[in-house]
Amino acid sequence: MLLDCWTIWARLAPWLLLGMLISGLMGALLPSDWIRRRFHGYSGVFRAVLLGVPLPLCSCGVIPAGVGLRQQGASKGAALGFLISTPQTGVDSVLVSVSFFGWPFAIVKMLAAAITGLVGGCLLDLVEPESCSSLKAVDEVNSLPRDHIDHPSGKKRWLERFGESSIEILRSIWVWLVVGVLVSALINEYLPDVWVQNLESLGWFPSIVVVLLLSIPLYVCATASVPIAAALVSSGLSPAAALVFLMAGPATNVSTIGVIYGRFGLKSVVVYLSTILVGSVGVAWLFDGFLLSDISQGIVVTDHALSNWELASGIFLLFLVGKFVVTDLQRYFTKNRLVDGDVEKMILDITGMTCGGCVHRVETALQQVEGVAGVSVDLKAGTAAILGDPNLSEVVDCVKRLGFLATRQHSREVK
Repeated sequence: MLLDCWTIWARLAPWLLLGMLISGLMGALLPSDWIRRRFHGYSGVFRAVLLGVPLPLCSCGVIPAGVGLRQQGASKGAALGFLISTPQTGVDSVLVSVSFFGWPFAIVKMLAAAITGLVGGCLLDLVEPESCSSLKAVDEVNSLPRDHIDHPSGKKRWLERFGESSIEILRSIWVWLVVGVLVSALINEYLPDVWVQNLESLGWFPSIVVVLLLSIPLYVCATASVPIAAALVSSGLSPAAALVFLMAGPATNVSTIGVIYGRFGLKSVVVYLSTILVGSVGVAWLFDGFLLSDISQGIVVTDHALSNWELASGIFLLFLVGKFVVTDLQRYFTKNRLVDGDVEKMILDITGMTCGGCVHRVETALQQVEGVAGVSVDLKAGTAAILGDPNLSEVVDCVKRLGFLATRQHSREVK
């Protein structure tokens, strides 16, 4: 069991680290203002999907990013196309898929994400058209004068953006990555092959439907789902069914469905689920009928000896995840102290945060302000709870230098 875990971990490590490197380059080279603008009409759907396919955001990170696109003035279709395509793939997921399944399978997976995103976004704009004049204006963060933001210049700024973007992808998925490796090892060790063979005995379409229905409510990221799918294929599941799992699993979960319903409406939910249901089955049919003979030969090679590069990458990835474990445990205990303890705390409303990276930046910066003893930032609520007795103006200025707005909500004593 432990040997299986380590083998799977070391095999995906080089590709995941390469994905982190590419993610860092994307974050350093792409202006943040460009990422959140110019998403209107069918061309806006295309841009959103073009951005979303390589973007390394998992199921949890794509929700605030997609909602952020909508809040910044993107059409519903563009935002929905982004929400459909982005979690299915990404540079990290594609490269890990190459490690387990080979390049042809990974390319099919990437094209499937792009096609379903385009179809879903354009279909929503067709069903619920939205003129440019009715789009929301850019929110107050983008309307602020940009000279208040503390941007380092030149090489230092580039390196900081590169570091933040490359590290954030692993910070946001490490829990699901560990879960995916453990589940994959458990499947290899304990799942009887006959169980998967019985699923296949139901017939092509029923087995695809069963996998699809099991995948829709799951909360799993694209990268972590790859070793699980590889283990299922090793146990006898068809590669086409595995492709359905890799599409529907990351693209859908209960949380995303609820957010789309609350922010976009019922029509958007219907288009979202219909596109993924029909699209995944259609891609699986094309894959099984026309591409399987060319792709299946290289699928799931799990018995080769690990190379020195894989061993070194696995150790380095383990070191990074260990650091995140310690950091997240510290945040967990700090949050419990702020929520449950008899302490006086300052509550700030923070506008402009869109992902876990924003949360980390705000928490790290605020912890450096004199008088701050602890910080807990809630992305969903858009708030920061601060333990200690800092100067309010210094706290607000610190948040503004990061590019966000901060206003004091209230100060209260929790009993």
